[in-house]
Amino acid sequence: MVTLSAWPWGNFGNLKYLLYAPLAAQVVYSIAYEEDYTRAFWCLNILIICGLKGLVHVLWSTYNNMLFLTRTLRINPKGVDFKQIDHEWHWDNYILLQAILASIICYMSPTRQLGQIGATFYENTMMMMNNTIPLWNTKGFIVLLVLHVTFSEPLYYFFHRSSHRNNYFFTRYHSFHHSSPVPNPMTANNATLLESLILCVVAGVPLIGSCLLGVGSISLIYVYAIMFDFLRCLGHCNVEIFSHKLFETLPILQYLIYTPTYHSLHHQDMETNFCLFMPIFDVLGNTLNPNSWELQKKIRLAAGKPQRVPEFVFLAHGVDVMSAMHAPFLFRSFASMPYTTRLFLLPMWPFTFMVMLGMWVWSKAFLYSFYTLRNNLCQNWAVPRLGFHYFLPFAKQGINNLIEDAILRADKLGVRVISLAALNKNEALNGGGTLFVNKHPDLRVRVVHGNTLTAAVILNEVSKDVKEVFLTGATSKLGRAIALYLCRRGVKVLMLTLSVERFQKIQKEAPAEFQNYLVQVTKYNAAQHCKTWIVGKWLTPREQSWAPAGTHFHQFVVPPILKFRRNCTYGDLAAMRLPKDVQGVGTCEYTMERGVVHACHAGGLVHMLEGWEHHEVGAIDVDRIDIVWEAAMRHGLSSLSSLSD
Repeated sequence: MVTLSAWPWGNFGNLKYLLYAPLAAQVVYSIAYEEDYTRAFWCLNILIICGLKGLVHVLWSTYNNMLFLTRTLRINPKGVDFKQIDHEWHWDNYILLQAILASIICYMSPTRQLGQIGATFYENTMMMMNNTIPLWNTKGFIVLLVLHVTFSEPLYYFFHRSSHRNNYFFTRYHSFHHSSPVPNPMTANNATLLESLILCVVAGVPLIGSCLLGVGSISLIYVYAIMFDFLRCLGHCNVEIFSHKLFETLPILQYLIYTPTYHSLHHQDMETNFCLFMPIFDVLGNTLNPNSWELQKKIRLAAGKPQRVPEFVFLAHGVDVMSAMHAPFLFRSFASMPYTTRLFLLPMWPFTFMVMLGMWVWSKAFLYSFYTLRNNLCQNWAVPRLGFHYFLPFAKQGINNLIEDAILRADKLGVRVISLAALNKNEALNGGGTLFVNKHPDLRVRVVHGNTLTAAVILNEVSKDVKEVFLTGATSKLGRAIALYLCRRGVKVLMLTLSVERFQKIQKEAPAEFQNYLVQVTKYNAAQHCKTWIVGKWLTPREQSWAPAGTHFHQFVVPPILKFRRNCTYGDLAAMRLPKDVQGVGTCEYTMERGVVHACHAGGLVHMLEGWEHHEVGAIDVDRIDIVWEAAMRHGLSSLSSLSD
């Protein structure tokens, strides 16, 4: 292990946050047992500043991932994938490091070999923490600015340039930072221990110097600590936020503040643009990339103009208020893992609920894209509705209007295929998409519900030696197709439905010699001896209790049924693993594991890759099930076929 390359708490995982506990304990102890709150006040401020620094990164990341706002201003169009997210998982190590160093300063005594300078610093710090100096000190900000420009900027420039020109240092330390292919706010301070210590010196000297000179203030510490991280995130945000007109009006600003484009060029050409925040030092050091402002102007001028159009769009939707917070523009680390309800989401529920109400009022503004596949050739959009909305009678027209707007927008942009997620193609809502195709017969974009591949995935999970299955949701689009396919295979299908008319209609669609394999049942006890259940309708614990021990529940119901039976096994929702060459995927699709999407999503993708020209709406064409399955296999998708206890 190279010295100072790894973090001391590198093996702690998320337990590293317990290292903040002594600071919190000091606050509680001082308030409870001490008359002097100096250290408590100091520790409390350290915790608050650390929280604010982390919030700065999260908010920048949120903005960076709001593709509906930033898509046309992105510098590097590629998406951040799982590998980069994992690489930057502990990006906040440096915040913990700064908290520890600040705590050491807090507990230093002027008598411990600090001399007169240390005593002066300690005295001024304690005075500041005791609020005996102003909250705001203008002189302090002037001194801090001078120290930053004359010390921090040149020191950082020197170390940064040296780290690139010294092969030993770069390969063992700085290459860790450059291992992130797409700049991101979390990339800003994702570095080795040694580099973070150097950055602490760069950021700390102006603050310490101001305190030594007796002009420090509480606002000085807060503003500089937060603005330092704010500007670091700005440079790594991968979204060009500055207007080129600003630099044309005031050319001197080009040398006083860097732009995201300016810093992104450093990640492309690592021999240029080494400055901290001020390009003037690259000018003085003759390391300025000549394309810095031309590229920035080009990106700004291109904003709002037609961009590369995705060939495939998957129109998703939220399931509930909690799962809506699984969107990658909120917490990318949380979104990169399969969705589960977490305690840290509970305090955010009221705010998310209010946002949901706002989206009802102004829905069209929230038609957003989530992530990109294969270099922006495929995108996810989302209808701003949660699962329960689809079952409100008065919401039906509004939801269909949103879906129709998305289809027409995709058609206007030149998208080839738009695929509808689970509830967006509900039969009672729009007839599996037939409503839109019939209303707009001249659509160039192909509308696809993807259920053909969903049926194929479920059917290929059913063992070839199964002779009898119990099917709920039997008269739905998927239930009908599954029943007709299995009966052709000589499998007896117990179709749970109370409607004789619907059952007979489906039975008549089967070839005459196989119609007797379709059997209508009206109660769950009819399946008490059947060990293969295909579930298309939610099951209560009582309904599941009719299944014999050893039963496997295949399912295509959303949300998936709960696993009540310990002596039975439960299949996942129909899903497929994406090909290995898919790029830019950093979000898990609902509860699916990484790199896995719902089968209907994959079905739309296959439709696009095959170049099929028909709409896949309404009833499933049973004769196409094997065709779609073989096409999916040909394009590198694979079935999970996992059995879970």
